[in-house]
Amino acid sequence: MTMSADLLDRILEAVQVGETTDWEFKSAKGGFPGSFWETYSAFANTDGGIVILGAREDDRGVQLDGLTAAQLGEYQKILWDGLNNRGKVSRNLLDNDDVQPITIEQACLLAIHVPRAGRDARPVYVGPTPFGNTYRRRHEGDYRCTDDEVRRMLADADPAPRDYRILTGFTFDDLHLSSLTQFRQRFRAAKGEHAWLSLDDRELLERLGGWRKDRATGAEGLTLAGLLMFGKDQAIRDPEAAPLYFVDYREKLDPTTRWTDRVYPDGTWEANLFQFYQRVWPKLSAGLPVPFQLEGGMRRDETPVHEALREAFVNALIHADYSAPGGVVVERYPDRFIFGNPGILLVSLEQFRRGGVSECRNKALQKMFLMIGGGEQAGSGVDKIQSGWRSQHWRAPRIEIQSQPDRVRLTLPMISLIPDETLARLKTRFGAEIESLSPVELQALATADIEGAVSNARLQELLTDHPVDITRMLARLCQRGWLVSDNRRRWTTYRLTEETQPSRPGLFDAPHPQVSGIRDSSHKGPDSSHKGLDSSHKRERSSRRPWEALSPEEQQALAQQAEVIAKTQRARPETVRRTILELCRNHYLTVDQLAALLSRNTAGLRDRYLTPMTREGLLRLRYPESPNRPDQAYTTADEL
Repeated sequence: MTMSADLLDRILEAVQVGETTDWEFKSAKGGFPGSFWETYSAFANTDGGIVILGAREDDRGVQLDGLTAAQLGEYQKILWDGLNNRGKVSRNLLDNDDVQPITIEQACLLAIHVPRAGRDARPVYVGPTPFGNTYRRRHEGDYRCTDDEVRRMLADADPAPRDYRILTGFTFDDLHLSSLTQFRQRFRAAKGEHAWLSLDDRELLERLGGWRKDRATGAEGLTLAGLLMFGKDQAIRDPEAAPLYFVDYREKLDPTTRWTDRVYPDGTWEANLFQFYQRVWPKLSAGLPVPFQLEGGMRRDETPVHEALREAFVNALIHADYSAPGGVVVERYPDRFIFGNPGILLVSLEQFRRGGVSECRNKALQKMFLMIGGGEQAGSGVDKIQSGWRSQHWRAPRIEIQSQPDRVRLTLPMISLIPDETLARLKTRFGAEIESLSPVELQALATADIEGAVSNARLQELLTDHPVDITRMLARLCQRGWLVSDNRRRWTTYRLTEETQPSRPGLFDAPHPQVSGIRDSSHKGPDSSHKGLDSSHKRERSSRRPWEALSPEEQQALAQQAEVIAKTQRARPETVRRTILELCRNHYLTVDQLAALLSRNTAGLRDRYLTPMTREGLLRLRYPESPNRPDQAYTTADEL
């Protein structure tokens, strides 16, 4: 990491924003902070980040304490000694350029860049053993990984692909041989008279990676890939194979019906990956509003969009971590496709978006799908998805990383960048002023209208502007009253102001699917509970009012209640908690409204008070089924 004007700008911006997924500020007044090593582990096991020693964050934001010249030298020695001590941390990922003294506002600080560890280097842990000492980054916190998470990291680090594992005790009797026969037919259709097609079933499986002999141990047998692709459903879910295996296709074309079509392991078919692909791909491709094309007078049924959709589908199957919970879930809506699979990305988000880097968790499965015309092996799959969607001038695909449990979620919207109906809605709202907007500003408002919210990260997928310029543009739209921010710092989202919010759900507002059972009937419980929540919310709205529904006199009364806290930054925590309870009694207040009343930093108020008080049952959420909503509000619990 070389010190540059761009990096200095990023640090200055981070000082204004505070701690986030990739920034951490640590005071070093009392010596080199011991918590540094947990953050080092967390950044290395997630997407990397920068630690600033000599600064701290409190309710007022980031405070620059600074370091003396003697501390700078001492702390750098402690850092390098620790990095090269296997009893302190498992691996040193840093180069000399990753550690640099910097000066901001006359405060001398130490900037430490921690890169993301490669899959073969994870887990990076503190102390002698990874179990109980491995961390990952979630928002601005370092969280200890569970033993299962550590085991999955260790499995990903193994140079042998996950699906090469030989399954002891499994035989050809565990295979659905009709699947293998149908695979041969598709293989021939895709590759012609390939030499492997003349082989018997055992030899063909060997070439595909579905049967393997370990030369070191002499062990021989069916691999996990062979069972996943061609196995019988019951055998796949054997405790010695993939007990958490689950595949699910959900078609939701009618909002009044839970499913218009569904394919999942219901006992009527052998739910291996090949059969799932056979059944689901025709349904997915039929949902594309793209006709066939003519090339040289010949009909071409496969367009770039079909290729992109198939790539996304196959990617979900070959990159899934079948030892993790959640299963592969494919959803089709009238205006989008969603692919979700368990596991973490084996490359960084930046590498994923750039394409050209292939890190596949299940290489044998990748080869099998490649032989029937699905999947790419040279790292060009992401490029194919993006270019295929671009060919229709649709909104860019969106990748989301989720944790607890780990999942990757890819959404492919079938909506143009700025649809006519969106432009009409914006013109109705803003009138002639809409004509004065730049293309970038118009895209931001259109995205907020279509997707329910917009963020800097999302606009980076749609635009070529620098992230700093995007931040400034979004701030201007907020100042003009066209967007409202949730002030969640580096992952801030922006929505159209209340009077411009679309009544329909946003494109990405659908909740993440939770796979809790196999039969449709298993979902009736959650449905009925949601109905109960909905009705209780209606009652709550009638008895507990949000800030906007209060009279000016009532708002002023709340401000007076908060005044004792607002006038000082050194209020005792118990006094702050008591005041929050008084403010929220019979009212719904958002974190922004509470922060304004109490003159506190939004993130600090949420992390230090609102979240813990909600966990303790002192506060209740207005939208408990969607805890991360930007407009989430808090009220005092009934029993208090």
